[in-house]
Amino acid sequence: MANGGPVQHGYPHLETVRAAITALYKRLSYATVQTFSASLAPADVAFCDTDDLHLGAQRVARELVRHFRLPDARLIVGFREMTHAANVELAAGPEYFVELNDRFRTHRRDIGAALAHEVAHVYLHRLDLSFPTTAENEILTDTVTTYLGAGWLLLDAFREDGVSSQKLGYLTPEEFGYVLAKRALLFHEDPSVWFTSPQAYEAYVRGRTQARRDEQQPPLTGAGWAGRRRYAHDRRHAPSVAPGPSAPYAFTPDPVGHLRVSFPCPTCHQRIRVPVKGRVRARCGLCRTVLECDT
Repeated sequence: MANGGPVQHGYPHLETVRAAITALYKRLSYATVQTFSASLAPADVAFCDTDDLHLGAQRVARELVRHFRLPDARLIVGFREMTHAANVELAAGPEYFVELNDRFRTHRRDIGAALAHEVAHVYLHRLDLSFPTTAENEILTDTVTTYLGAGWLLLDAFREDGVSSQKLGYLTPEEFGYVLAKRALLFHEDPSVWFTSPQAYEAYVRGRTQARRDEQQPPLTGAGWAGRRRYAHDRRHAPSVAPGPSAPYAFTPDPVGHLRVSFPCPTCHQRIRVPVKGRVRARCGLCRTVLECDT
């Protein structure tokens, strides 16, 4: 939890975020991801200063448990002094003990954001979905929280001005915006209406721009002129010369020598491989996105 200190910006964890989205689809399946088409509603986690602290925290926790389809899980929420925003004890269940930073006693509007991350930890624990390191696991948790409809709370908790700052979670504000935009493109949502923080909205707009770039990379037909020109050059010299390190695609010959190109699906980032033969329509086998390509 950044509290008054510097907030990191940009996309330093972007590759791990993309790997997390792919891993989520592989573990859940397209059909299960689709069941999360409705985001957590602001009214469900609203928390005002007149609400009882403990009863209100338990109410918000129950809403998040419901959102993540964990009907047999019970969260016991407490508060104590700590460095991080929150912590959850990942035991066998059905009871899970969550500790929130004492700061939230007087910053109750952000309790939902802190609990969203911890409930997602429980969800991933039950799915047995994890990454090798603690840092990668936290990025996975933030990504899953956001992609499944509760992470807009974490982005909305980001506030920054000339003298103070607050940010929850391990993704940068722009990375939260990126994942939120990925979800918005998938489910045709407009999460911008939920933001109470102007800085969160600005980060979402920047992340949305980055997310749309994924749909504008060759060999997709949405690629711009410069990308198409670079792709044509790399295709002429393939496979003897590999594309530059920044190119999202790679060329390889098939068993009979015909050229094929592989590239990441702009929705789930699973790599797709299609023949190089002009206009091609491809369907991602993982997220079922239909892609128009000019190979």
